[in-house]
Amino acid sequence: MTTGVATSAARAATALKAARDHLLGLQAPEGWWKGELQTNVTMDAEDLLLREFLGVRTDAETAEAARWIRSQQRSDGTLSGTWANFHDGPADLSTTVEAYAALRLAGDPPSAPHMRAAAAYVRGAGGIESARVFTRIWLALFGQWRWEDLPVIPPEIMFLPPWCPLNVYDWACWARQTIVPLTIVTAHRPVRRLPFGLPELRTGRPARRAPRTGWDAAFAALDRALHRYERHPVAGLRRAALRRAAEWVVARQEADGSWGGIQPPWVYSLMALHLSGYGIGHPVMRAGLAGLDRFTIREDGTRRLEACQSPVWDTALAMTALLDAGLPRDHPALARAGEWLLREEIRGPGDWMVRRPRLAPGGWAFEFDNDGYPDVDDTAEVILALRRWGRPDARPAVERGLRWMAGMASRDGGFAAFDADNTRELCLRLPFCDFGAVIDPPSADVTAHVVEALAAEGMARSPVVRRGVVWLLRAQEADGSWFGRWGANHVYGTGAVLPALAAAGVRPGAPCVRRAVAWLEAHQHPCGGWGEDMRSYRDPAWIGRGEPTASQTAWALIGLLAAGERGPSVDRGVAWLADSQRPDGTWDEPHYTGTGFPGDFFINYHLYRLVFPVSALGRYLRLHETAGPEATP
Repeated sequence: MTTGVATSAARAATALKAARDHLLGLQAPEGWWKGELQTNVTMDAEDLLLREFLGVRTDAETAEAARWIRSQQRSDGTLSGTWANFHDGPADLSTTVEAYAALRLAGDPPSAPHMRAAAAYVRGAGGIESARVFTRIWLALFGQWRWEDLPVIPPEIMFLPPWCPLNVYDWACWARQTIVPLTIVTAHRPVRRLPFGLPELRTGRPARRAPRTGWDAAFAALDRALHRYERHPVAGLRRAALRRAAEWVVARQEADGSWGGIQPPWVYSLMALHLSGYGIGHPVMRAGLAGLDRFTIREDGTRRLEACQSPVWDTALAMTALLDAGLPRDHPALARAGEWLLREEIRGPGDWMVRRPRLAPGGWAFEFDNDGYPDVDDTAEVILALRRWGRPDARPAVERGLRWMAGMASRDGGFAAFDADNTRELCLRLPFCDFGAVIDPPSADVTAHVVEALAAEGMARSPVVRRGVVWLLRAQEADGSWFGRWGANHVYGTGAVLPALAAAGVRPGAPCVRRAVAWLEAHQHPCGGWGEDMRSYRDPAWIGRGEPTASQTAWALIGLLAAGERGPSVDRGVAWLADSQRPDGTWDEPHYTGTGFPGDFFINYHLYRLVFPVSALGRYLRLHETAGPEATP
């Protein structure tokens, strides 16, 4: 081993020990890990608006949330007065409108400098007339927008069979859980008047004209027809549809009171059920409101909400990272984590059975209590962690998860997060859908994780893995990278696919691997790190570009190491991690690297900055056959 490599390995070992110890210190007594999922202030604005709608908003909650919202307002240059959807991101019109409305609710006068600056930006960006549909729904709830000027999705869609286009199971699970309660809300068209208006956010310009040609014009015509129907719905049919929609919503409430463990269906379901006659004291409503406390973070006199939580995902990644770091399989921390994951296995039915009715249940979900929606990505990562943990009593759960995961392959051989063959793009054409991903097609990152997990179980030559590999090869971009659906972005996708191809037996010298390696090396910063800004989802000029982060640098290193790379790019990446590490063993990472909806909704997973560098450093040391840190803390 050369002196340079030895020095790099020694620095990696020192960094790894500090990071490993920090990670061990974050484990909950029950065995799980969970980092904060930081998003944007729409979570907090909509929470206040929800509480106002239900009549349960308190002065203390309002003051705490308002302090947080104000603290996130931009004050730099042309972005002054605005709110963004991710750190250092561009101003977002709808987020700024919702934050402004929440601060008005909290008593901030429109004459205050920070409010004047926000209102000026909103007007300059097109006013509330140009805000997304979901923002204008919130405004309509309080008389700040006309219900008649919003697109219609009638509750009668509940009667469409699964084979019919635009039935509720054509939507992704997160979208269907949002759309169904919204059909109730929009059918009732409630208005809770506020003691103020928002004229300062209007431009007075006419609404955007409907398109005249193509599918968009056809759906605009359908929306006009639905508006006519809304004026005179068939009374018996409407009552039956509302009843079925409410029953559907109630049946999907989770044990913790949430819906899907995520914010959008949660808040709309509470409003929908309240409009359906469920009082605040009803057990379903009490559980729903109480469950929000679990997602609430209070510190320094502020109050903010997580859009979702990721304990299963974080715990599986933490187990893999610690095993990569050389922790022995019988270490107590791994025992507690593995046993907790086994208790989180899902053995019951879910909406996924609509497309796979003969498939036996299995797998894992993302959240603490999301038993109706196991997902393929979490299941793959849990299987990878449990198989390396190696406890014999984990085998039955692993085998059930393998069968369920493999059975969730889509017809084209790829894998999506929650459903199979959830690819009907007609949903995207509805005027209602101007925000977020509303379908769940296969993606490179999820497919890669499945291929890696199945191959690790000795199934590299199985038809399901072969078809998955073919899907990945077809999905490779012309520049050699892969798109990242659930992480930013091509760095994440490429860093996920290369280990999968290696596990499936694709040689390091294969052209697809060489092209991916070349892409990663070409996008390494001079400092040695990697970063990719969230704007890459909308602007190709940002692909592979952005401030270096610990998580993205680790993704690139994991991919390069899997591809057999041992050269200067790897050493420089490792050196960047060692140089940028904090004294406490973790890394600063204000930039968002997790993705909810590409182009629309982004997440800063606070544990990513730790688990992925631990894995990357551990794999680097193992592959260089260098003595690592002590095996026990």
